[in-house]
Amino acid sequence: MKPAVSISIVSHKQITLVTELLADIRDCCKDETVELILTLNLPEELPFSGNEFSFPLRVIRNRLPQGFGENHNQAFQQASADFFCVLNPDLRIKENIFKPLISALRKDDHVGLVAPQVVNLKGEIEYSARNFPAPGEILGKAFGRGSHRSPLEPGQIVFPDWVAGMFMLFPAPVFREIGGFDTRYFLYYEDVDLCARLMLRGYRVALCQDVTVIHNARRASHRSLEYLRWHTASMMRFFMSDAYRETRRRRDKNPG
Repeated sequence: MKPAVSISIVSHKQITLVTELLADIRDCCKDETVELILTLNLPEELPFSGNEFSFPLRVIRNRLPQGFGENHNQAFQQASADFFCVLNPDLRIKENIFKPLISALRKDDHVGLVAPQVVNLKGEIEYSARNFPAPGEILGKAFGRGSHRSPLEPGQIVFPDWVAGMFMLFPAPVFREIGGFDTRYFLYYEDVDLCARLMLRGYRVALCQDVTVIHNARRASHRSLEYLRWHTASMMRFFMSDAYRETRRRRDKNPG
């Protein structure tokens, strides 16, 4: 049977988190047929076998580490479902999230990407959906003068500019149409760039606020100079990109 959703997860020596997430998918998403593509970006041993789960599990072992977008694009080449899901290992799932998210995509052909509401371990909402950033807003945030978070309206489904790459669900043809992630972004801002390119193609990004996943955040970029360099380089690449300039031009032309 053809699966409904192809799920791509990338592990960076995070196999303990991956194991917990796979168990969540097995236990909570029984009503959906899924296949899972697990990429080991760094060498590590699996504490489980593929036949322990109710869904097909394919493992990709990279010879050399790849960036976020390149890993998920690689997984997409092996995906066979009508929907493609990018999922971070540090998430936990406590409900069948795919049924309502797929329903949201099927109801509106102009939605090219849907995501759930993300909460932290305390149940507090994380700001995983925002407006497109601008350099001045980034500087203001750095100096404590606010941020570029979206003021989300009440409602089951809202339409922010972009959602974080920790959880993204696409119709597979849409992901293919836009060429997946831009692999020039090794880490960070590839999600912002992808959402900008979706908008330029006439698609909207949707956030289902009544569907939640739990994020056990690591915040590596707050502790590592290497991650901070990646973050800064990706941010500058986005601000210099054609996608950013065109979204700003359209926003300035039609501010409403």
